Amino acid sequence: MKQEPERSESGAPIFHHKARERGFELAHGDEETIEKIGAHIETHVGRIASVYHELMSDLVHIDVYMIEPTEERNFFTLVTSGMSDKPMAAPEGYEDCGHTELVICLPPHWSMTQEAFQDDANYWPIRWLKLLARLPHEYKTWLYASHTVPNGDPALPFAPNTKLCCALLLRPTLFDDAFKTLELSAEKRIEFLSVVPLYRGEMELKLDEGLDALLELLDDAGVTELLDIKRENVSE
Repeated sequence: MKQEPERSESGAPIFHHKARERGFELAHGDEETIEKIGAHIETHVGRIASVYHELMSDLVHIDVYMIEPTEERNFFTLVTSGMSDKPMAAPEGYEDCGHTELVICLPPHWSMTQEAFQDDANYWPIRWLKLLARLPHEYKTWLYASHTVPNGDPALPFAPNTKLCCALLLRPTLFDDAFKTLELSAEKRIEFLSVVPLYRGEMELKLDEGLDALLELLDDAGVTELLDIKRENVSE
């Protein structure tokens, strides 16, 4: 009999993933998918200025595309490629939502050089994109809009320069609808979801009162996938 998951005060399921038992599984990117994702990004977001490649990949090959700030979108945009190479373990009724890529935006003053990335205060958004992109394949689970992932249990700040410590997945708000979905075939559709970092109190509010209660507060505060490491905590 399948065990029922733990549930929060709002009734949302809480999953505790066990440590992985199987070893490293070398993965290579799907060249056709890589090309189509890159073309999709350049059509709907902007010219890809740089790609942060993985030299050795476990389970899936995750690259991160970087689009520089423009007059229209004055921020860096980071988008994953590779999370969608394998289907996630989507539950019954959501089988067509099993392929996802992730996006987060950084302010135009963010340090994006390789030297700057030696400091995790600059690198952690990329590190977390990769972590989240690999998580469903590592734990045979599913990540989708409305899901939250804490940085540990209890959740700890992503880096010393912020108190943000949890990741909320939502549908992007800073891009046109055409960007949000990429139809690769009749059998495979990729959805692009945004990563919105949260404070611990905000995640607890979602667990206690439900997603809608948190979204109302985030919307009122103008919180989007554009990262602000010092933004107000809407749960206080």
